[in-house]
Amino acid sequence: MISTHHARAVLGLALIAVVALGALVIAAIASPSGGLRTPAALAQSAGTAEAMTAVEVVQQVNPAVVTVINRQVIAGTSTDQSIPQGAGTGFFIDQDGTVVTNQHVVANGDDFSVFLSTGEEREAELIGADATSDLAVLRVEGETPAIVAFGDSDALLPGETVLAIGSPLGTFTNTVTEGIVSAIGRTPQEFQSAETVYTNLVQHDAAINPGNSGGPLFNLAGEVVGVNTLGIPESGGVPAQGLFFAIPSSTVQDVVGQLIDNGEVLYPFFGVESLPVTDVIVAQADLSVDYGQVVIAVSDDSPAEEAGIEPGDVIIEIGGERIDDDTPFIEVLFNYAPGDTVPVTVQRGDETVETEITLAERPA
Repeated sequence: MISTHHARAVLGLALIAVVALGALVIAAIASPSGGLRTPAALAQSAGTAEAMTAVEVVQQVNPAVVTVINRQVIAGTSTDQSIPQGAGTGFFIDQDGTVVTNQHVVANGDDFSVFLSTGEEREAELIGADATSDLAVLRVEGETPAIVAFGDSDALLPGETVLAIGSPLGTFTNTVTEGIVSAIGRTPQEFQSAETVYTNLVQHDAAINPGNSGGPLFNLAGEVVGVNTLGIPESGGVPAQGLFFAIPSSTVQDVVGQLIDNGEVLYPFFGVESLPVTDVIVAQADLSVDYGQVVIAVSDDSPAEEAGIEPGDVIIEIGGERIDDDTPFIEVLFNYAPGDTVPVTVQRGDETVETEITLAERPA
């Protein structure tokens, strides 16, 4: 039997779901499977690099940053034509010519090329792309002009100086901007979708524009600590300034490693639509906890349904790890792979329920 408290919570959540359609986090899509082997090419800097001036960093890393061109083949009356459809930024990470960029930079492309910092254009091959994390990998033939190493994004601190290098508007190649880390661990709900999940982002104020997507965010040791991905120009019709976000290097290394090895990323399937618990949700749904991930709906024949999870439940722990702002639901799932059986704790009204869920592979 459902308690009166639980029934009120479900009713409140039904109302919240109506007003939060654009902010749903689809937990059917989680982070990449855990235990990923990091290739030697993606080896993180040992952390012994000394800080440089901004000028020294740019001189060292700039040759590794490229402009990525996305082309689509248009059928013609006599011959097909390859037409540029968009541009972004990328960067070399190894001597094999591996370039990292955003998935949305290469989306719907038929062929690709990159412009080096010298202006030389080279053809590029798409190795793999992952819409969920918004990351992609290209391979460029020829001698690699320079490579950059990944730094430790987990060590970033608000106030730390960072540099962005990219090609704003696809025209102003290898433009450098400087700013600071504004915050870490951001999960902007307005950008979540059933296809792409942005979580644990690095917020900074080094200016980026369309065309900067896929470009590196550097610390003053010349290490890549993020991949610039999006900005917020306005919110609710109110202009915004200095709100830019990068995918942390910890996530980038995991995803890129799988794309290099397999050409794809495997994700666990939990099987719920859910929202992070906020003060507003606590008040409107009359929840008995003020943290966790509240379940809006459960997919039919999903791992969550088999585990007995219900709409209105609040997932408060996965594998003994508390779900909150510091360890978001999707980030915790990052530790697991399809097929793993994981203990889950949910709050159902005033009752705490322990269960286990066997994660499936995300449906195609």
